[in-house]
Amino acid sequence: MDIHTDTNRFRVPYDERIALSNCETQVEPLYDSKKDYRKRLKKHVKALRRMQQMHYAHDRYALLLIFQAMDAAGKDGAIKHVMSGVNPQGCQVFSFKKPNENDLEHDFLWRTAKSLPERGRIGIFNRSYYEEVLVVRVHPEILHGQKLPGDDIGDDIWENRFRSIVDHENHLHRNGTRIVKFYLHVSREEQLKRFIARIDNPDKNWKFSYGDVEERKFWPQYMHAYEECLNATSTETAPWYVIPADDKKNARLLISEVILQTYKSMDMHYPVTNEARREELRKIREQLLQP
Repeated sequence: MDIHTDTNRFRVPYDERIALSNCETQVEPLYDSKKDYRKRLKKHVKALRRMQQMHYAHDRYALLLIFQAMDAAGKDGAIKHVMSGVNPQGCQVFSFKKPNENDLEHDFLWRTAKSLPERGRIGIFNRSYYEEVLVVRVHPEILHGQKLPGDDIGDDIWENRFRSIVDHENHLHRNGTRIVKFYLHVSREEQLKRFIARIDNPDKNWKFSYGDVEERKFWPQYMHAYEECLNATSTETAPWYVIPADDKKNARLLISEVILQTYKSMDMHYPVTNEARREELRKIREQLLQP
């Protein structure tokens, strides 16, 4: 397993606050060239495939990967490239957009709880319940469409939601779900470059909408919301990683290393065959070899 980076430097501590303004959006790359990047990512993907197979056979843990970011930070590409080698039968990706009418009839964790991974499987949330303390915090008028009791919409609503999220994730951890959360930290300047590229490249026009431009106007508010969220919900058992995302290739290598290190910490193994099972297999083998 080719892991050589101290990814803890990107992990949000659970016992002290961080300031996003002090977090880098670009660091020294882990690769020397495009060819070297492909080689390293290929090794990571191959290692992930082996670990996923053991994960499925071990059948004691679920793995939940959560991706959050500003528009054009590279979430989709990271998921596509990092998870390109895993068995699709053991991995599910869910993208959470605006809640529908049925979602709004339930609490804010309900729609994602339905999509949690089973034991032995990987679940990926491309955006998640964290939207409820990010987008909704930047646009608090959304709360009035969520059918909440009047007393629940107060100054403490965000702290209450943070508490609900942490309790939820602690419950999942106690029951075997390992959670890793990635915030892809892209600079405002790099986001602008990527927006322009989406406009100028006909093959990427579909990725761009005017709504992206409108949300960009709220950049300071989003940075504040993310900072509060990361500090309130990064825990020892469900950590946040602030991944420098101005370099997409480097971000993918960092993400894959975090996942591999998480897998390593799970102490998994293939099921051990006992003596009774070996005897059963021996008899079956003899039967198969009979003319």
